[in-house]
Amino acid sequence: MKNSNKSLMHVLGVSILLSISSSSFAELIMNTPAGNGQAALNWSSNEAEQLLNGDFLALADEVSPQGSTKITTSVRSANGVVAQSAPKSVQILNNSSYSTQPSVNARAALVMDSQTGEVLYSKNSNAALPIASITKLMTAVVIADARLNMSETITLQSIDFAGAGGKNSSSTLRAGDSMNRAEALLMALMKSENPAAAALARTYPGGRAAFISAMNSKAKSLGMNSAHYVESTGLDPHNVASARDLGILVSAAYQYGLIRQFSTTASHDFNLGYRVLKSNNTNALVRNGGWNINISKTGYINEAGRCVVMHTTLNNRPAVVVLLGADTSAARTNDATRLMGWVSQLPKRI
Repeated sequence: MKNSNKSLMHVLGVSILLSISSSSFAELIMNTPAGNGQAALNWSSNEAEQLLNGDFLALADEVSPQGSTKITTSVRSANGVVAQSAPKSVQILNNSSYSTQPSVNARAALVMDSQTGEVLYSKNSNAALPIASITKLMTAVVIADARLNMSETITLQSIDFAGAGGKNSSSTLRAGDSMNRAEALLMALMKSENPAAAALARTYPGGRAAFISAMNSKAKSLGMNSAHYVESTGLDPHNVASARDLGILVSAAYQYGLIRQFSTTASHDFNLGYRVLKSNNTNALVRNGGWNINISKTGYINEAGRCVVMHTTLNNRPAVVVLLGADTSAARTNDATRLMGWVSQLPKRI
């Protein structure tokens, strides 16, 4: 696992000396204790702006006729000036020249060098499939792009538990629970809480319809040609994308320090005022450590099977791993471990 203290200093651009090396991002950025030793996500507007302004944001993206996805990044300085860097082109290059490729249980899979776009492993990677809670990664991108007040309080409503696609939200949350937007985003990414993701869409400027439109517009701008979103949680099987398109999404999401940190927080105790929810990351590979995972999101509904997307660094190679439709959680973890171990043995990047 990566050192979360070091990542935080990179995101905020400040030198912070902390004695607790296992602290989550949510704990590190807080200023106000919750009274029981539990750190609270209690940001002022200025603090939230500092976090987001210091982050890398994916801007106008293009897709060339050859399938090259161009990701243009920028950094906002303290005075609000946007300094735009040179475009970063990630061309997905279909390369199956590597021998002795491992077999996987998943219905579709992709391993891609996220810097060069070279496809290292591919199985059924162009088929549009249900993506379950992998949806929440796009939910997070849209929230980050909107630069909303992360300290604003969100109170969950019964509509947030209604589910989607005929499915109910299984959750430890309750209608009436209140949290700030940062906590809702952390719940959605780390714990995959469906009501939190639904509330993020509901409280978006223009409401749920505007949020879904923003999701699909972002997918189009990134060149995710097979992707389609109908809601923000992933409960609806009509949220679909190919493994190839999710590779593009993970590479784009990597530009956001907020998403990197929240999606790889191993555990966090959410203090809701009258009760505390002890929560763990849904990805066993994040919880257990041992791999340098920079972004993580799991997903499951019956139609999608067990899914996971990750950005990781393997043998000095930044790589995206996508698995869709594994039979069980154990099969999904075994597939990911097998693929990452295989990539680690490939020639080292210089």
